[in-house]
Amino acid sequence: MQLIRQFELIAEEKYKMEGKIRGFFHAYVGQEAIAAGCMTATRSSDLFITAYRDHGLAIAKGVSVNSCMAELYGKATGCAKGKGGSMHLFSKINNFYGGNGIVGAQIGTGAGLAFAEKYRDTDNVVVAFFGDGAARQGILHESFNLAMLWKLPVVFICENNNYAMGTSIQRTSNVIDIYKLADSYEMPADIIDGMSAEAVHTGVIRAVNRAREKGGPTLLEIKTYRYKGHSVSDPQKYRSKDEVDEYRSKDPIQQITQTILAEGYATQEFLDSINNRVDKMVAASVQFAEESPWPDDSEVLKNVYVDANYPFIID
Repeated sequence: MQLIRQFELIAEEKYKMEGKIRGFFHAYVGQEAIAAGCMTATRSSDLFITAYRDHGLAIAKGVSVNSCMAELYGKATGCAKGKGGSMHLFSKINNFYGGNGIVGAQIGTGAGLAFAEKYRDTDNVVVAFFGDGAARQGILHESFNLAMLWKLPVVFICENNNYAMGTSIQRTSNVIDIYKLADSYEMPADIIDGMSAEAVHTGVIRAVNRAREKGGPTLLEIKTYRYKGHSVSDPQKYRSKDEVDEYRSKDPIQQITQTILAEGYATQEFLDSINNRVDKMVAASVQFAEESPWPDDSEVLKNVYVDANYPFIID
């Protein structure tokens, strides 16, 4: 969680203050407990797919901070070879399938990934993340219907941070409890405190185990809060400073730190050593990104188009 937090803060600085990172930038600050709880509740072979607020989940899934930072810089050493940027981090080796810029697209793609795992008869589970804004897209209903019909091994997670791009849930839907959308498909659903890594772990592992045991999909509404705007260009006029401060008092990193110290799981000195190691890792990632080469012009169409004459064979 600390690694994600510091990565985001330094990357935002490189974007806003130094202009080293271009394009769009959506920070995960405040939502780190979701990434941490999902990481401990799943296997490395399980597949993650998310929207454009993807840095935190990519790091949690094992994508190195070096390759993440290099991707933000648009460098050839990035996890998407400098072609994806902030919104399209990707790592097949880590089973991280993006980083998707089209609102809600990952819901259907996540169901498709789950169909592939079922077809191959693996026991892997797909975790498909989306925001409260994407819950208003039609693809959600189509995907939920087929996922339940075919009992696909997928956990749909709505990271509900209240405002979509900048409009509250209350102004966009008569149904403000997103987990209730599962009722129409008789899909199991739950609501979880996203500011608690422990609560996330408990809720996610229950849903993942159900999917792994051929029980089909689950919808989890995880209530969270982003401390930054929708993107770095967001003036955030739709919420008050008092509201943000109230949620900062529930900071997930502060909460889990207090639990660790109160229960005697670790000392403050040990936690300080983690923080120092994190600072060095993030600083090294910046140096790695700045020293990495730009993609060669010959790469511009690679991994984009497929030869139409390629013999697609399903075995």
